[in-house]
Amino acid sequence: MRLFFSVLAFLYSSLVYSQNGIVHALYELPDVIFTQIETPEGYESAYELRIKQPMDHTDPSKGHFYQRAYLSHRDTDAPTVICTEGYGRSRNRVYELTELLDGNQIDVEHRYYGASVPDSMDYRYLTLEQATADLHKIRTLFGEIYNGKWLSTGISKGGQTTIYYRYFYPDDVTVSVPYVAPLNLVLEEERIYDFLDKVGSDECREKIYKIQKRMLKDRKHFLPLIKWYSKGAKLTFDYLSLEKAYEYAVLEYPFSFWQWGHDCNEIPPHNADADEVLEHFISVSNVDFFSDRDINGYSSHYYQAANQMGYYGYDTDDFKGLLKALPEKPNPSAIFTPNKMEVEFDGTLARDVYNWIRENGDRFIHIYGELDTWSATAVPVSKEVDAHWFILKGEDHGGARIRNMNEMDKAKLVRLLERWLSIDIKDDNGAKN
Repeated sequence: MRLFFSVLAFLYSSLVYSQNGIVHALYELPDVIFTQIETPEGYESAYELRIKQPMDHTDPSKGHFYQRAYLSHRDTDAPTVICTEGYGRSRNRVYELTELLDGNQIDVEHRYYGASVPDSMDYRYLTLEQATADLHKIRTLFGEIYNGKWLSTGISKGGQTTIYYRYFYPDDVTVSVPYVAPLNLVLEEERIYDFLDKVGSDECREKIYKIQKRMLKDRKHFLPLIKWYSKGAKLTFDYLSLEKAYEYAVLEYPFSFWQWGHDCNEIPPHNADADEVLEHFISVSNVDFFSDRDINGYSSHYYQAANQMGYYGYDTDDFKGLLKALPEKPNPSAIFTPNKMEVEFDGTLARDVYNWIRENGDRFIHIYGELDTWSATAVPVSKEVDAHWFILKGEDHGGARIRNMNEMDKAKLVRLLERWLSIDIKDDNGAKN
């Protein structure tokens, strides 16, 4: 019994020492404010961070803001994953890549999102150059604490950020793992239209088209129902009228259907009861996305799309005469900039990165879903680099994850990480793969 309590006391003192050690190290970092938060399972401690960032990294006199991030701490010698979020991040979460590596994690909210906003939303400083410089500062600061190999990862727009981060700061991390990351080259990516013309079966695409046509032709019946739905959901439509939002939602339907992996068997016949059609439609492509709430919530995203990152639009050729509130060719189709501000698109950086990653994108693991609409603008497979592409059969934007890979692909991914990081990775049972 005495031995048991001695061991327990030793373990407790070791834990206290470890936690005090990281706390002391955090106190030593300049420009970092931290608050301890709930510790994820398997970690020693976790913290919400506020990191002082210049508005303009080339001229700190322009002012600053505080960027929110979350630190999940295991061990200073373990690998560290920096998660390059593309939007806001209101709570801590541990990525599957971090769990696979038994690593530390710093999850970084993107500038101009969530709590990471300046007093004045001067969009001149919402650029990929500035956003990746934020990540570089965090990497430099926390590199004083974490001595192991560093990786970066992100999902969707966060995956795009991972790619651009590596482009601007190629030595910050050893490995980059972007998930479902589009690399758009123009303001309105027509590669999306080609994908939507081919994905799935002819029968499924025809069913999607007939639902769209029914919704547009029978708007006198559906629009009042959408109006009452919007009232119940407390949605407003000052940026767009309700009828414009409705038409946008109809045009969005196939993009959203494939992006989020809906089942073709669940599409009702186009001549089914209106309530059945509407219930299905709302579950796939709702007017919420085109309401003031969502447009304002994604305002920084739309600015970035309009400025540097590109986006998508809608092919309306099959709906001539059916669009009443929108022109037959809305332009720019799906971008709703803050306060309808005029933004000039510059695709120079996107094209430079597109060319760079095909020739210099070593130690990248690209993960995409076969059915995901955003795979239309995926990073192209290149034999010129030491990288790998995993295209998950039958998976969508949310399903393209390591946990959904078959065992052979999981093993291949682990071998790549082991080779690039010069470490051994254990499976869930503690046995080396």
